[in-house]
Amino acid sequence: MLNYSTLNHLSALAEERGHMHLHGLHHVTAVTGNAPGNLDFYTRVLGLRLVKKTVNQDDTSAYHLFYSDSRGTPGLDMTFFDWPRTGPDQRGTDSIAETLFRVGRRASLDYWAERLSARGVAHSGLIDIDGRAAIRFDDPEGQRLALVDDGGAPAETEAWAGSDVPAEHALRGFHAVTLSVPRLTRVEPILTQVLGFTELRRGPSPHNPAEELIVYGMGEGAAGGPGREVRLLVQPDAPRAWLGRGGVHHVAFRLHDAAEQQRWADYLLNAGVRHSGIIDRFYFQSLYFRISNGILFELATDGPGFATDEDPAHLGEALALPPFLEPRRAQIEAGLQPLDTAPVP
Repeated sequence: MLNYSTLNHLSALAEERGHMHLHGLHHVTAVTGNAPGNLDFYTRVLGLRLVKKTVNQDDTSAYHLFYSDSRGTPGLDMTFFDWPRTGPDQRGTDSIAETLFRVGRRASLDYWAERLSARGVAHSGLIDIDGRAAIRFDDPEGQRLALVDDGGAPAETEAWAGSDVPAEHALRGFHAVTLSVPRLTRVEPILTQVLGFTELRRGPSPHNPAEELIVYGMGEGAAGGPGREVRLLVQPDAPRAWLGRGGVHHVAFRLHDAAEQQRWADYLLNAGVRHSGIIDRFYFQSLYFRISNGILFELATDGPGFATDEDPAHLGEALALPPFLEPRRAQIEAGLQPLDTAPVP
């Protein structure tokens, strides 16, 4: 988190940051207590591809599952730690409260409303989110999700041909994430003055006029748009969240490469932001820091990518381990429940 003794120096950060900016959402990592059911929902219902079946590198007893498009493109990676002994997520403030995906047109929302209903998934029907048509729903464990019409904005993703979702209606990437905070005082300076986000709009929450909703943009010019927005919901009277299955562990933002990441690592320390240092996750490099007790950010490089150790045609079919874990493969595999044999409720 930010060392608040440096708050009086924040005005100098924009000059120090120069042309450095974050390029959008990279991935969202959440918690499941039912890996087989999770796999079923995100592939069979949402039409995403399991692009990497690996383990949590900090807890090798747990799967780490990555869902994305056909290639595992950054900006659509929804990932899960499988922690079956964890209790259900306790919703509240100081948390990453919602993940919003994008679809390419209004007709896609009609398709998804029908598809979700046909598969027994309760949803909001067509609603408005920040002036865009959208649908809200939960996954089977209560993970809060939304689909948003991106108005045909450019997308880098490629629909997975192995899904029965027509390519024109496939999820095209993340649209935004929603953070819940009890107050703005400590979080807003990190978003705007340290990370360079720009406030796009603010007003009362449509669900509770006593709560404030602020939307920030990132990227070059910080103009926001699909995949480059963070929604901040100020909920002063909400209880504190407690992370569990159905909740979000952290959100990651895109950096192009290791050189850019090193510049950010140096800059954040100079800005008074304590962080993890750069960690090699093999498929990308990571840098973690907290903006509050309950909200963890990651800055992740786009590469080298999920095909670095697997044939692109067979991503996610076998348990993939980074080289430093490969000598422990037998031990790790023995501690994991096979995804195709565990019960799906």
